[in-house]
Amino acid sequence: MDALSALLDTLKKGGQANGHLRGFLHVFVGRKITRTSDKTLVSKGLAWRELAELLKKVRWDPDAVKELGLDPDEMPPRDRERYWYTAILHAKVDGAEAIDAGNKFAKVLHKLGYEVGPAPGA
Repeated sequence: MDALSALLDTLKKGGQANGHLRGFLHVFVGRKITRTSDKTLVSKGLAWRELAELLKKVRWDPDAVKELGLDPDEMPPRDRERYWYTAILHAKVDGAEAIDAGNKFAKVLHKLGYEVGPAPGA
């Protein structure tokens, strides 16, 4: 989990996930992520609730949901875990659009030194 937290922190600070929220969510929910340099497993895919909890923990920018067409003011304001769970639901992470977005985001992660496995069922 430390490698995963480090990756999320890098993405948050560097802004590489900006404009890629649907792909970001798809990759973290459904794909295996490893470090290219030493093949360390970073994630083998997370449950929605686990990802929501992590996004809450790292204090991911709540305005990011605007990329999904959601209004942050209409989301659960006091429960950030539920907030992110709702965002993941609306991202339709198992749909074709999310798979395409995930493939694009995988290229972003590759530039940062991570390999992303194929989409589930691919």
